[in-house]
Amino acid sequence: MQSFRYGKNEAGTVLIQMVDAHDLRELEQEAALIQKDNDDFSLIALKVNDWNRDLSPWKAPAVYGDNGFNGMAEETLKEVLTLCGDRTKEYHLGGYSLAGLFALWVGTRTDLFRGIAAASPSVWFPDFTGYLRDHPVQCKSVYLSLGDKEDKTRHPVMKTVSERIRETCSIIQDQGIPCILEWNPGNHFKDPVQRTARAFSRLLDTCKPA
Repeated sequence: MQSFRYGKNEAGTVLIQMVDAHDLRELEQEAALIQKDNDDFSLIALKVNDWNRDLSPWKAPAVYGDNGFNGMAEETLKEVLTLCGDRTKEYHLGGYSLAGLFALWVGTRTDLFRGIAAASPSVWFPDFTGYLRDHPVQCKSVYLSLGDKEDKTRHPVMKTVSERIRETCSIIQDQGIPCILEWNPGNHFKDPVQRTARAFSRLLDTCKPA
């Protein structure tokens, strides 16, 4: 995977985000928005080659069209962990949509990340909340968000997303992990840059010493 860096390379706080080609055009704007509230961070964006293949935790049938989910997240995680070798730094993982789901799943696989920022995550993914009940999150803080119109659809899977995100938040809180759930105006495609930047900013706020 290609990596792209923003912010301060020497910063003690490292944000890692999985992105696609479209996201790359907007990462400078995202970094600038985060910087308004937190000026000491490094943002590493990792460009995945195949969104549905590389970020899905297990195989699942297509939701739209013929592009199913191949369940290669474990291989992607191995590459992510190669960026986290400096244990003097604090790492946070986040992303939007399926990248947000990937971040939540990673939070159950390792305790390396201080926080998880999942903006409009694909928690409708088959069996994910059941998996989450059996595999506790190992990070110290979680931020979740969703658009208030994301469930306004006839699609039988997508219309469950509000119920699933509430369930996700409840499961994480029951595991003793501080979890924020915020609602944004609009559907899934409204303001993804601003939502992701806010996810990281709010997560960093919760991780600051009291």
